[in-house]
Amino acid sequence: MSFPLLTATAALPALGAVATAAVPAARRVAAKWLALLVSLATLVLAAVVLVRFDPGGSRYQLTESHPWIKDFGVRYELGVDGIGVALVALTALLIPFVILAGWHDADPQETGNRRWRPTQGFFALLLAVEAMVIISFEATDVFLFYIFFEAMLIPMYFLIGGFGDKAHEHGDEVAATQRSYAAVKFLLYNLVGGLIMLAAVIGLYVVAGNFSLQEIVQARANGSLHMATSTERWLFLGFFFAFAVKAPLWPLHTWLPNAMGEATAPVAVLITAVVDKVGTFAMLRFCLQLFPEASKWATPAILVLALISIVYGALVAVGQRDIKRLVAYASISHFGFIILGIFAMTSQGQSGATLYMVNHGISTAALMLVAGFLISRRGSRLIADYGGVQKVAPVLAGTFLVGGLATLSLPGLAPFVSEFLVLVGTFARYPVVGIVATFGIVLAALYTLVLYQRTMTGPVKPEVAQMPDLRVRELLVVAPLIALLIFLGVYPKPVTDIVNPAVQQTMSDVHKKDPQPEVEAAK
Repeated sequence: MSFPLLTATAALPALGAVATAAVPAARRVAAKWLALLVSLATLVLAAVVLVRFDPGGSRYQLTESHPWIKDFGVRYELGVDGIGVALVALTALLIPFVILAGWHDADPQETGNRRWRPTQGFFALLLAVEAMVIISFEATDVFLFYIFFEAMLIPMYFLIGGFGDKAHEHGDEVAATQRSYAAVKFLLYNLVGGLIMLAAVIGLYVVAGNFSLQEIVQARANGSLHMATSTERWLFLGFFFAFAVKAPLWPLHTWLPNAMGEATAPVAVLITAVVDKVGTFAMLRFCLQLFPEASKWATPAILVLALISIVYGALVAVGQRDIKRLVAYASISHFGFIILGIFAMTSQGQSGATLYMVNHGISTAALMLVAGFLISRRGSRLIADYGGVQKVAPVLAGTFLVGGLATLSLPGLAPFVSEFLVLVGTFARYPVVGIVATFGIVLAALYTLVLYQRTMTGPVKPEVAQMPDLRVRELLVVAPLIALLIFLGVYPKPVTDIVNPAVQQTMSDVHKKDPQPEVEAAK
């Protein structure tokens, strides 16, 4: 039997979470180093998966399949296509930076000497989320995917509610109440979505007789499995609703600003750069492959919701007073672009959407982590409490600027390529939708540049006059992310070569071809 590489990639952080939680209370520094080493080892395994993946090979590679619950047709099935392997690599890449950035977020002076919030617990929860997200990207059994899709909510609930941001304008008691509210809202929204999906998963089993994604898709392709139109549409809606909550798509987005605003900056990165990608990934893997006709039926409505997300998220971001909530609403706008690319039903749009998932993860991590370093120095999330930071902390201001420029998709930085592909793919089939979506780019420039101007330029406020610049640990977090943004902005080919074959196969599943350009013959 070959080495179960995909299982190892998910199992290592899971075992690391248990080991980190078991470290004695007095050895909290050892727990931090253990978590960091486990995350780096997981990154090495993810790199091996990436190297062994052949973009020109079969659709799902490094597959594993073992009986699990035979009476119900549930199997432990794993496999990665180009989209899955790119997101596994993104997750494994970001977690070490999240751990380094949150190095002191669970220290006793930050959390108090409360036994129910130890340092060990914080880092164990980070690793637990990593394990569950990775196996979600690898699962090709629908029931297996559902279990971890839901299970990741539990550690995220404790990370938001138990280790929230202390920089609150109304004091510690109000901050604790707001953290609890954000954590409960996050959990309830996603649990409702998950329960609706569970009903759809059961319905799929009744129709198909098993939970294997590959077997169901193959049976539909060769005509041995037929779904009634109404059945397929109801099942699609059940799956899509859960994924739209996770994504998040307007109007199911309202949990995200609360969760990101009240969480620490590293946990906010975990939410929007890692966990939320499971929602958009699942739209590509499950909605389009399992329910191709229903996906095409629902496309007009989904495109409208994506457009509202793009414009609404950007407009609300413009008016924000809180730095972290501004980034949260900007992310809602960006997820609108991702969903727009997925349901434009063109190869450029879906390639751009997949690339956007990767690039948004990197750019949001860079911006939010630098914002977290800024907030930890001043002790405030309010934009009005800053001014002139670039004169006292030029490196911090410079990295903040690059992260912001990436957020507005400046040419030469990674998000530009993905946003450009999404718009090209959308214009090819839905030109009016593409025109409206471009307004999101204009608004992104507005909220990003206004944020930078109000916090980093102008007279130096007395409260920031002694603000230190980025330290070595913080530079180790930010510098690689900035380098990646520049590299993938100039040369995105390594990622597009991996994801394009999977996108073409997904296009084939929904029986869609790219529209041919209308070229008037020369006279």
